[in-house]
Amino acid sequence: MGFISGNKKLLSKIATSDGHGENSAYFDGWKAYENDPFHLTQNPNGVIQMGLAENQLCFDLIQEWVVNNPKASICTAEGAQDFNDIAIFQDYHGLREFRKAVSRFMEKVRGDKVTFDPDHIVMSGGATGAHETLAFCLADPGDAFLVPTPYYPGFDRDLRWRTGVQLFPVVCESFNNFKITKEALESAYEKAQESNIRVKGLLINNPSNPLGTILDRETLKDILRFINDKNIHLVCDEIYAATVFSQPDFISISEVMQEVNGCNENLVHVVYSLSKDLGFPGFRVGIIYSYNDVVVSCARKMSSFGLVSTQTQFLIASMLSDEIFVENFIAKSSVRLSQRHGFFTKGLAQVGISSLKSNSGLFFWMDLRRLLKESTFEAELDLWHIIINEVKLNVSPGVSFHCSEPGWFRVCFANMDDETMRVALRRIKHFVLQRKGLIEVATKKQCRRRRKREISLSFRRLDDFMNSPHSPMSSPMVQART
Repeated sequence: MGFISGNKKLLSKIATSDGHGENSAYFDGWKAYENDPFHLTQNPNGVIQMGLAENQLCFDLIQEWVVNNPKASICTAEGAQDFNDIAIFQDYHGLREFRKAVSRFMEKVRGDKVTFDPDHIVMSGGATGAHETLAFCLADPGDAFLVPTPYYPGFDRDLRWRTGVQLFPVVCESFNNFKITKEALESAYEKAQESNIRVKGLLINNPSNPLGTILDRETLKDILRFINDKNIHLVCDEIYAATVFSQPDFISISEVMQEVNGCNENLVHVVYSLSKDLGFPGFRVGIIYSYNDVVVSCARKMSSFGLVSTQTQFLIASMLSDEIFVENFIAKSSVRLSQRHGFFTKGLAQVGISSLKSNSGLFFWMDLRRLLKESTFEAELDLWHIIINEVKLNVSPGVSFHCSEPGWFRVCFANMDDETMRVALRRIKHFVLQRKGLIEVATKKQCRRRRKREISLSFRRLDDFMNSPHSPMSSPMVQART
């Protein structure tokens, strides 16, 4: 810290900027967990991590497959025979078997309604690297991508920090469940134009993080018509595609493209990864699938700065080529996500806390607007500080997702075991009941004070009236009788 503050001139503007976004409540919650992590026996009063969208519900299926397929790793006795071929330098296009397996998995997740060409697969170090690579390919510093709100806080880092690209909000609101509308898109585009900001693209997240909702077919068509009309790019982040656990089914932008007349495929780019659908964030497997040959070529060159290790490619290629395993995994993951989501949301409903109706993702969008002292983002952060410091739960406040309305929180539910889940739910329910009780007491006190003021004012008005010259009590006849 001393070196940076005293020798800023020795470093670059990027190195000394806060563009990484760590000054957000989203990352502050992570730090609170890291400083005091919950453990069932060693630290039962610690902070429970509910701010990390990680899928740990099917690790047993992955572990079972790995044990039964030792040849899939070059670091086992059974797989060591392939060590030399895999460990030596590989072209940054990636292993052919890896690209074929990933493209086939993407087709499977999308219900086999679309096909993907392995030659259009560009690998990257996670979705983070994929987004940054696309930003470098599609925009110049100062250009902007429109992004519907609320949106994933990491986008501020992924697309902006090193590229100099801006994110311009498309404001979506709760009255229509934060739906992306043509009117909202047009309004955001016009505002950007008025501010002399060049819009180069639209970034959407489907399924949505943090909402846990999916975009319907008509909305996707409207989005494609919009980007074609404006001649701007569409980056569609589909990293939660296999986390849909109930109807309606997920619809990929790749499927809808075929239904929009005159759609310019060169403007469409899909970001995918295995971090969420398979629960492999540590493997750093990110994918760019672009329908634009020039973008594919450029992204491939840039991918040399963030490649996936060949050892990982080899293992993933083998695993995803096992179609029986893939089908079983997708089916069981859907069931387990549905059960966990239902357990949390129904438990909260018992104490009067609702959440946005959702059917995908590793989280839900919790509505705590009734627990705010006032409808402001300051009040939201005050409530969040209580939740993280006293209730010891790291849930993420809506303001860190650029939500247009205070009082919403993202709650991650798939990154913990069953017992931790029960502890977390007990803490939330206890806090909500306690908070609602305090609010009711405060409301009753306010009502009593209001009634006292009203009674006092009534008597004061009566006294004033009785003592006025227009009062009946002031007439000579009344005075004569008395």
